[in-house]
Amino acid sequence: MADGGGFGFRKLFAITVVGVAIYVATDPFGHSSIANFPDFEAYVVDAPLWSEIPVANDRENRLQKSEIKFLNQIQGPESLAFDPQGRGPYTGVADGRVMFWDGQQWSEFAHTSANRSEICKPGSTPMANIKYEHICGRPLGLRFNKRTGDLYIADAYFGLLVVGPQGGLASSLVKEVGGVPLAFTNDLDIDEEGIIYFTDSSAKYHRRNFVQLVFSAESSGRILNYNPQTKEVSVLLSDVQFPNGISLSKDGSFFVFSDSCPGRLKRYWLKGPKAGTTDIFAVLPGYPDNVRTNEKGEFWVALHCRRNLYSHLLGLYPRLRKMILKLPIPAKYQYLMHLGGKLHAVVVKYSPDGELLEILEDKKGKVVRAISEVEERDGKLWMGSVLMSFVAVY
Repeated sequence: MADGGGFGFRKLFAITVVGVAIYVATDPFGHSSIANFPDFEAYVVDAPLWSEIPVANDRENRLQKSEIKFLNQIQGPESLAFDPQGRGPYTGVADGRVMFWDGQQWSEFAHTSANRSEICKPGSTPMANIKYEHICGRPLGLRFNKRTGDLYIADAYFGLLVVGPQGGLASSLVKEVGGVPLAFTNDLDIDEEGIIYFTDSSAKYHRRNFVQLVFSAESSGRILNYNPQTKEVSVLLSDVQFPNGISLSKDGSFFVFSDSCPGRLKRYWLKGPKAGTTDIFAVLPGYPDNVRTNEKGEFWVALHCRRNLYSHLLGLYPRLRKMILKLPIPAKYQYLMHLGGKLHAVVVKYSPDGELLEILEDKKGKVVRAISEVEERDGKLWMGSVLMSFVAVY
């Protein structure tokens, strides 16, 4: 009886394994998180060794002491900017507008799409407008030219744009480069001569599909610059796995950018004997979003989440990752597993030489979570997120 029972169990186990394998190979009911992406491929993430990843943490969870401002007044404030007169913040929100805080209330300052129809009305959550982002626009990175007062906007769907100090409909500057459209324009910075450096996160995936971009780790991302005087655009780097935030050093000799899938900051030299070359500026404890330079020349990096062993290992084994992604598990839950189970908050500060100086966290996401950007101003940290309905100040 025991032998027969053992044989029956082994047979049942073998049938189960074969059944799962067939299901994963065919996804017959289209319930997987990549079912709507028939040409989806997973790639090896160019990740650092697990032993190289910083283990520093904030034992006091200091971000839980952050002040919540403008609760439910703005949805998904990705980037925060202050104009040359110190007014603001200005921020891009989920319905495609750039909003301005005048000290008393929010008002619309600019928009990136000429189509402001009924479908572009403000939603009740940061994700409520995602279905119409390609029509209404989705402003992400914001930077002011300190000399002219012009606001430059990286819109995920409409590329690089600019609007004058009076606001209104932004003018398009760059929509494609080398015949390849800007599919996911993400962030930018401006040097003293007015040259704009900006990121295009993917040529294949739009922002509304950023989860699939994370799952894929494909490398069609680019780093570019634009000269407003000559109207010329150049590709500085290509074949990057999800380039995200970008920020110039205080002396303008280099910029750093968020190499999001590998979880690093990379440095691109603009001046000196290394001009035109790239190196690793810092290995990060998590996956970065925007990066901003403070008055001391230090870099604040917003981490979308900390690394975990699950996401690290799946990054190294794309076939296993694709197999798991073909299981009937919605993208939302697959993404939560990538994040470590729940949304949380991490920001880190690096010296001009790439030394880790400070880390602030809300490990449980009790107050803030999924921070997109940190802007240091007058001794305070202003924090936004595409997934929050408020701005946090620490």
